[in-house]
Amino acid sequence: MNTDAFTSRTTNRPEAGLTTGTRTTTHHTPFSTLLRVETRKLHDTRTSIIMTVALSAVSIALVVGRALFAGPAELSTLANTAALALSVLLPVLGILTVTGEWSHRTALTTFTLEPRRGRVLAAKCLPVLGASVAACLLALLVAVPMTAVSAAVRGVPATWGLELGPLLGWIATIVLSTAEGLALGMLLLNAPAAIVIYLVSPMLWGFVSQLGATGQLLAEWLDLNTATNALMDGNMGGGDVPQLAVTIMVWVVIPMGVGVLRVLRKDVQ
Repeated sequence: MNTDAFTSRTTNRPEAGLTTGTRTTTHHTPFSTLLRVETRKLHDTRTSIIMTVALSAVSIALVVGRALFAGPAELSTLANTAALALSVLLPVLGILTVTGEWSHRTALTTFTLEPRRGRVLAAKCLPVLGASVAACLLALLVAVPMTAVSAAVRGVPATWGLELGPLLGWIATIVLSTAEGLALGMLLLNAPAAIVIYLVSPMLWGFVSQLGATGQLLAEWLDLNTATNALMDGNMGGGDVPQLAVTIMVWVVIPMGVGVLRVLRKDVQ
């Protein structure tokens, strides 16, 4: 047997995952697959199931309770009632989504399967933001029949008017609140701390706004809840846009940017 020929054939044979000449074959998970996996996590893990059930139940309960006992029989009012639950539970869902890898110690496995961490983070954030829009649409679907029920129970005419500006502003406000939760979760990588900061900050800013003209000015420029009031009402003016931009920068853009850098550089054990 010609051993030189055999050696030549075996050493020149390209194998998967090995270097061939100057090129190296590297497997990368398609972003669509990452997106599909992270979307599935929103409804097939214990935490996500609990959050989804709580979100749906509380939102429906608020709309039904307002329709039957408080009124008025207005579609826009009943839809906005659901925002009380959406603005709290959706950001919490976002926080749990981005901190879950660290609290469950699965980050090593996730980032080993997909070393490009930025793609993983994007795949985690997009489904949650999409879920916030879907939750708003679900609230509208619940508010439509309850408006008719409220009108019948209270003996008053139903008001079906729903202006496009306030509707889009309402949805945008819920999306921004969810993005704030994602940003805090990514910045801290600690679910309890991020949830506490998100829930307590509106109360602190409410206190600050009562401290005279200076406190009110600070709240207008640095409190996301205050800055989005005009957005929800659909009457954004020239002075409201800079205030909203500054608060988004403070509560969403900067924390998200720092959080992404932290995740990209963090040692995973």
